[in-house]
Order: sequence, then structure tokens, then C-alpha cells
Amino acid sequence: MSLKAASLGLNMVAASHVILLDIWWNPTMEDQAIDRAHLIGQTRPVTVLRFTVKDTIEDRILALQVSFKKLTSIHDT
Repeated sequence: MSLKAASLGLNMVAASHVILLDIWWNPTMEDQAIDRAHLIGQTRPVTVLRFTVKDTIEDRILALQVSFKKLTSIHDT
């Protein structure tokens, strides 16, 4: 399913694999989609795979996401 649909409240505890094909500027959208497979009731390990193409805009967005997460984690207590 699309990342937007997966981040909007679906319960996917039957899933054991999350494969991200589209990258969003906002990393929390991806985190929410991944967390749908980790909800209460999940009994299996969840594998998360992200596919990107090197030296593309996706590669730059991924770098921005990493920077954003580093900045926001400084303020987490």
C-alpha cells in the first residue's frame, strides 16, 4: 500500500515485513507507517526494508531525514 495510507491508522499486526519504496520529506510519516506493524498483538519480528536509488533526489531526501532526526533527537529528554 502507499506510505500515506499506511500512516493513517491502519492496523497491520499481521505484517512481518515493511518495504518502503517512496520517500517522504517528513520522516515521521515513515515512522508511523512502520509502527503500524509493531502494534500490540504483533508476535513476529518485523523487518523493514527501504529501497532508494543512489545519487537521485531520493538519496538527498534520505540525507535530509537523517539530519532532521539528529536535530530533533537533541531536544528529546
